[in-house]
Amino acid sequence: MDERYATSTRAASCFHCDARGTSEWCPLEAEDLRLLNQAKVGNTYQPGQSVFYQGNPCLGIYCIESGTVAVRKTDPHGNSVIVRLAHSGETLGYRAFFAGAPYRAGADALTQARICFIDKTAVRTMMDRNPAVAQAFLRHMARDLEDAEEARLKATSLSARAQLAGLLLVLKQRFGTMARDGTLIIELPLSRQDLAAVIGTRPETVARAVRALEQAKVAQFNGRSVVIPDLDALMDEADLPA
Repeated sequence: MDERYATSTRAASCFHCDARGTSEWCPLEAEDLRLLNQAKVGNTYQPGQSVFYQGNPCLGIYCIESGTVAVRKTDPHGNSVIVRLAHSGETLGYRAFFAGAPYRAGADALTQARICFIDKTAVRTMMDRNPAVAQAFLRHMARDLEDAEEARLKATSLSARAQLAGLLLVLKQRFGTMARDGTLIIELPLSRQDLAAVIGTRPETVARAVRALEQAKVAQFNGRSVVIPDLDALMDEADLPA
């Protein structure tokens, strides 16, 4: 679905937005925040709606006020996989902005999401007025590189079963609910194919990992619902070496 069908909405003020507390805009003072508040455009995206497309020119930076967004890459054969998830307070499109290049991935709303768009002219103005903002984005890119290196290390040192358990622990923070009896229920926002892409393996390998977790009575998968009877057992699984 095209991003032009997203619903325009009055986004939270940049002075009070919860996302600001963890974003690159933290260094901005009152006057700069006022300018940013005037420059941004807020939209509400429904699940499945595109925020931007891979290969399109970078027109600016997106800031997630609320919700979860899937960052997808599509190969020359049209196969699309999720490479990471982005949540409230995170920014999207900044690497394409700094590179002066088209977006190298696309972004779709996984849940209903409120997202602000700041065009590149306004972004440059903010950085010129406050170089600490540019430094914050550079630190973000450095963390991205560290995360990519850690993911490669996990792919070689941890089994697919352990990586899947670790991903479930991450997803429980936003998609998990605890029943009265202490059972954890996670409503997965991802397909099996996307789970495989996120941990860097094949869908059939994930299927085997799912069966292994079920046989060990660590987790029970029913469609996109995962029931975890014992959280400690899942945490133990996440540490198992390859």
